Amino acid sequence: MAWRGAYAGGRVCGVTAQQVAGALADDGRRRVFAAIVLGDPDVAAVAARTGLAAREVATAVRRLGDAGLVVAGGGDLRVDADGLRDLARTPGTPAGERGAEPGDRVLRTFVGDGVLRGLPAQRGRRRVVLTHVAAESFEPGVRYPERAVDERLRAWCAGGGSDHVTLRRHLVDEGLLARERGVYWRTGPPS
Repeated sequence: MAWRGAYAGGRVCGVTAQQVAGALADDGRRRVFAAIVLGDPDVAAVAARTGLAAREVATAVRRLGDAGLVVAGGGDLRVDADGLRDLARTPGTPAGERGAEPGDRVLRTFVGDGVLRGLPAQRGRRRVVLTHVAAESFEPGVRYPERAVDERLRAWCAGGGSDHVTLRRHLVDEGLLARERGVYWRTGPPS
């Protein structure tokens, strides 16, 4: 059986947790993986245990192999336990996976190239975006006239994801900007 991907020592390398999760996201592939874990040595045995057609099993085995979950050696299928252990020990997974900050995914979704794509409806996510906008736009302790605040916020709204007045109101409502007599300042610790 031909495998795709980069190999080292007979194993796929450079596999991410996201690829593993993607390979196991399908019910059929999970059943195939389970059959291999239970010791079924070849496509025919896996097909018999799972009730899937041999062609479906072969496709699933290929996808599981691409994700570094199974290997075929001498015609036998087996779980790549060493590869899974290596993946579990891999530090610094790419953004969006285990090691990323919780708000990074929200920011990737709603902010791009310094412009808002939109404001999340969910308060917690909106707070992440607003905190980012405040930290990037305003220095703590500096007082800004309303015109300067509007100018900075218009730049964020250039993509049409929101308008600067709504953005300013949300920043004040969330306590990220304080306001008194037309003068604004960022609250909280320096970033």
